[in-house]
Amino acid sequence: MSGELRITLVRGLSGRPERVRRVVKGLGLTRVHRSVTRKNTPEIRGMVEKIQFLLHVEKVGESE
Repeated sequence: MSGELRITLVRGLSGRPERVRRVVKGLGLTRVHRSVTRKNTPEIRGMVEKIQFLLHVEKVGESE
């Protein structure tokens, strides 16, 4: 569970419910095809799981 996640918004928010928009904003994503790097924590992974159909997620900075 160490390391970080690079999270990219790959689909737009048009027509999405307010709760989905709040999760995207909580992750710090602002526009389509923009990426943010967040620590790999249970809280962040839970947010990602809720809106996984809008995101592309990759692991970066895995420490041994």
